[in-house]
Amino acid sequence: MTYEVEPAVQALLDAANEGDLAAFLAGFTDDGVVDDWGREFRGATRIRAWSDAEFIGKQVTLAVERVERRGDETVVTAQVGGSGFNGPSHFSFHVAGDRVSRMTIRA
Repeated sequence: MTYEVEPAVQALLDAANEGDLAAFLAGFTDDGVVDDWGREFRGATRIRAWSDAEFIGKQVTLAVERVERRGDETVVTAQVGGSGFNGPSHFSFHVAGDRVSRMTIRA
């Protein structure tokens, strides 16, 4: 089943597609985590370094194909484009309040 994207998740997707690193970082909780295939980056400084090297810094584009709820997480299936990884990926988001506390990336 497909669901609407939560505002906190949509804000991160929009920031990534717009190349807006400041908005992307602001979308995470203070102790937010990006788990990129088992490599974890916690907090704005580490998420920024990861994103500069592998995400927004690679002009990432995310074409959302499907959104699902799995328990307390939102799973977004998207085609990834840009000058880094290209292809299908699943992004799992945990939301705390109005921001994302965890974004997990898998194929």
